[in-house]
Amino acid sequence: MTLDAKIALVTGGSRGIGRAICLKLASLGATVGINYVANPAAAQETLQQIEAIGGKCFLARFDVANAEGVQESIKEIVNTYGQIDILVNNAGITLDGLMARMKEDDWDSVLDTNLKGAFLCSKAVMRTMMKKRWGRIINVSSVVGFIGNGGQVNYGAAKAGLTGLTKSMARELAGRNITVNCVAPGYIVTDMTDGLAEDVQEALKAQIPLGTLGTPEDVAASVGFLASSDSNYITGQTLHVNGGMYMGH
Repeated sequence: MTLDAKIALVTGGSRGIGRAICLKLASLGATVGINYVANPAAAQETLQQIEAIGGKCFLARFDVANAEGVQESIKEIVNTYGQIDILVNNAGITLDGLMARMKEDDWDSVLDTNLKGAFLCSKAVMRTMMKKRWGRIINVSSVVGFIGNGGQVNYGAAKAGLTGLTKSMARELAGRNITVNCVAPGYIVTDMTDGLAEDVQEALKAQIPLGTLGTPEDVAASVGFLASSDSNYITGQTLHVNGGMYMGH
């Protein structure tokens, strides 16, 4: 499984699951664009980690929810590298709260970044992929988009929306040999889960048949597979990486 000579762009690539995806794609030989917005130090750290393993990468600072910024940045990447072969729509935010008290702005912000951002970035890279008649678009969803979660109606709606976006894009782009798939992580070890009390962590694990939280690397491995030629005949699918917490069809 190799991604030699491929150019990849990972949105929200500066930390957590995004960083693990960047490292995985770079380890497979791709030149990886690390997209970020607000944390240049974290993006720089990801870049250094990739360079430390002998990988190739570059930084790409833009807000996925800003249509003009997305178009300009992706045009610049294509002008520099000639193509974008792999797009991973990973950028996401949370602004949690019960629906009865949720501000409209909190709904809009989460939908704009988590769902509209994937639409804008995918639309911007499609042309170069269609010209080459090869491409991989991978959307990072969440188990919350399938089972729901109290206090996350905005996040759950956005992540569920990614599933419909994935299937419709897959049908539109299949004729140009571009596959579009989704990865839906369950509970993954992150800075946020590390801060949870031990009894809360144990309660989370009790919901998972495999009895443990996943790692960013578990998610990244799935993305690496879907980005490669090993997944040539897979499109419009959601790969659930959740330890059996949700076993959807």
